Amino acid sequence: MADANVTLDQDPKTRSKKPLIFGAVAALLLGGGAFYATYSGLLLGGGATHDAEKAEAGALPDIAFVPIEQMVLSLGSAAEGRYLRFTAQVEVPSAYAGEVAMLKPRILDVLNGYLRAVDPAELEDPAALVRLRAQMLRRIQIVTGEGRVRDLLVTEFVMN
Repeated sequence: MADANVTLDQDPKTRSKKPLIFGAVAALLLGGGAFYATYSGLLLGGGATHDAEKAEAGALPDIAFVPIEQMVLSLGSAAEGRYLRFTAQVEVPSAYAGEVAMLKPRILDVLNGYLRAVDPAELEDPAALVRLRAQMLRRIQIVTGEGRVRDLLVTEFVMN
């Protein structure tokens, strides 16, 4: 009878969990190794392009930034009491920085006129800043002359 009790205590469906644990650890190690190999550039030839990018990153373009003073514009009727606070930088080739700085009053005039003409409801659209920036950049390029202004960087655009 002792043999019958021993066989009843051992369930043939109970298995060891060691292979499951070893498999999970191996999967984590292999996944981590594959991530490191891809991230460091050892895999897929990323190492050569990574070194080339580091070498090219040293040369900066010959640019200068001309600051545009902060503008505070009223939106809509005066009864609404809504305002737009706008600040930007104009990216120019460094050779033209002095000329563009001299034209800042004209740039401010063009931006002021354009931003006041924009519908306040359009300003609330999240995608509006991209359209507004393109419109303002084109107007600035017309005022300063072709080839003097590369880009307009909006540093502050706050409505209240």
